[in-house]
Amino acid sequence: MAGRVIYLTRSWPRLSQTFIVGEVLALERLGVHLDIFALEPSGEELRQPQVDRVRATVTYLDRTAGWRDDLAAATDSPVTYAETAAFALRNPDLSSGYATATSWQCFRYAVHIAVHVSRLRAAGESVSHVHAHFAHDPALVAMFLHRLTGLPYSVTAHARDLYQIPQRSLRERAGAATDVLTCCRANLEYLGAELDAGSAAKARVIHHGVDLRQFAPAAPAARDSRVRILSVGRLVEKKGFPDLLRACAVVAGEHEFTLTIYGDGPLREELERLRDEFGLAETVELAGERDSSVIVDAMRSADIFAIAPYVTPDGDRDGVPNVIVEALASGLPVVSTQVGGVAEAVRHGYNGYLSAPHDITGLAEHIRALVTDPGLRHRMGAAARSTAEEHFDVDRAAAELVRVFGLSEAAT
Repeated sequence: MAGRVIYLTRSWPRLSQTFIVGEVLALERLGVHLDIFALEPSGEELRQPQVDRVRATVTYLDRTAGWRDDLAAATDSPVTYAETAAFALRNPDLSSGYATATSWQCFRYAVHIAVHVSRLRAAGESVSHVHAHFAHDPALVAMFLHRLTGLPYSVTAHARDLYQIPQRSLRERAGAATDVLTCCRANLEYLGAELDAGSAAKARVIHHGVDLRQFAPAAPAARDSRVRILSVGRLVEKKGFPDLLRACAVVAGEHEFTLTIYGDGPLREELERLRDEFGLAETVELAGERDSSVIVDAMRSADIFAIAPYVTPDGDRDGVPNVIVEALASGLPVVSTQVGGVAEAVRHGYNGYLSAPHDITGLAEHIRALVTDPGLRHRMGAAARSTAEEHFDVDRAAAELVRVFGLSEAAT
């Protein structure tokens, strides 16, 4: 497949961003040659085992701030370099809102990639496209890179990176992009309201897929009678774990089950306190952060998946939480809330149940229904797997991206 793709992300590799690693591997299976550029390392000790299968080189831009790149770029295209630098200096507000780098820093990062592109071209190699995951810093770097090199770029907008940047910043990034992608229709509606008509026409949904071979239902096996509920996610406000514990406290007085929560974060101590306060010490386990090999096994041994996300006061939210898609692929009925794009994956009464955010009574009723009815769990679990196969196959999503990148689909 001709032409490299520059693949930009905020940090690499993030434990919680399994959808990015899965997408990279699927693109590589289709023969796409990626060069990954991350603004910085994730800084996490634990990482997903599948990261080791990624063939792409990874460059950390926070380690490449030398002025030699600026000299090379200015020598190669002095007018373009000067105009782009002036634009970055005149528009410091493009990095306002949710951001970790200034406009000038994003320009400097783009300069480094532009020099990389220039060297590849001098060696006779083609670079076809730039793709930025996240609409904040990575998309700003992609926009500057487009100005420096003329390379077309696309953006995938997710959640906080979309809702917590100013409208002007979003419009600047989207205006020069070939495509603006997002993971759910709720985000697409927001883009339609925030962008001008021309940019809004470039926006569309490509759902994040999962590897349907990795996440698959377990073979039938003899089990003990306890129903096992699983939840996975960072222990942060938007995931709604306190609400999940409150709902479980309602049901635990009536029926026997266990809840295992995998993940870590700033709310851990609060969740431990709530668990003990609600008398759930024997029911709920906070199992900590684990990689996907553990999560796959946990899903295969679980009966129900539950998570209760909501929109926080500062606007942070999920699109379609990837763990929900992984649970569907694993054949688990899902109990969740109607927020973001969750309803695009979980169809109420078909492959799970949905309630309004913070509706503890509704969450409890849905957990109770599944805990007490193994036949219902089986039917919804089968529907869950069908949903994942039809709508959330990572290989199908990667094929759509190949078309966005302007490449042929012949796999190598």
